[in-house]
Amino acid sequence: MTEKSPARVRCAVSLVPSLTEAVAATAPGLLAGATDWCSHPADLDVVRVGGTKNPDVPAIVRLAPDLVIANEEENRSADLDALRAAGLRVLVTEVRSLPQAFRELERVLVDGCGLVRPAWLDAAEDAWRRVRPVAPRRRAVVPVWRRPWMALGRDTFAGDLLARLGVDHVFAGHAERYPRFDPDRVPGADLVVLPDEPYRFTADDGPEAFPGLPAVLVSGRHLTWYGPSLAEAPGVIAAALAAPRS
Repeated sequence: MTEKSPARVRCAVSLVPSLTEAVAATAPGLLAGATDWCSHPADLDVVRVGGTKNPDVPAIVRLAPDLVIANEEENRSADLDALRAAGLRVLVTEVRSLPQAFRELERVLVDGCGLVRPAWLDAAEDAWRRVRPVAPRRRAVVPVWRRPWMALGRDTFAGDLLARLGVDHVFAGHAERYPRFDPDRVPGADLVVLPDEPYRFTADDGPEAFPGLPAVLVSGRHLTWYGPSLAEAPGVIAAALAAPRS
């Protein structure tokens, strides 16, 4: 359900790195606080309020924001309840597909913050509207963590992006969203896609666990963030997929 704001927000705190970038790109100066993991834009100068999973609730309350922006997957409900109990307005997003990401971005920026819909959001929607999946389709395992190994499972934003580019991931039908798995027992994969977040896979840390499978190193920001990076994500991810490491 769309949540309307009675007036434009003058001060906000974001607990979601991708939404931090989205707000900062749309209304510089609106953010008063963000998490330690909010790395974009690079020159963001705001109060840091801890991590996504362990925010400093008293520090957020002291900032007295008109709005706290959160996500049901990245942030803990107990922390959000504590912020509400302190009298703060909390907008919680849910993003598990590209269309949902676009809807939630408009809800945060336009309905939540009272901003004019930004041009970058139109550009991002147009960029993905023009995407055509590469043929033949490929099947990939997409790890997101190591020790233990975990991969994309069902109903994930990153999985939806890859599917639109022609890459289906092997655990898409798994009961869990981020199942544990054994890299020696990957069912039917012909590719491994390794993002650099949340775990920072590199050329020297990840591909060696999948001998015989071509490895693709991708930008986690372009694969898992929903914000301004969505405008360039189709080209960036497609370029990476076109040049796997053997």
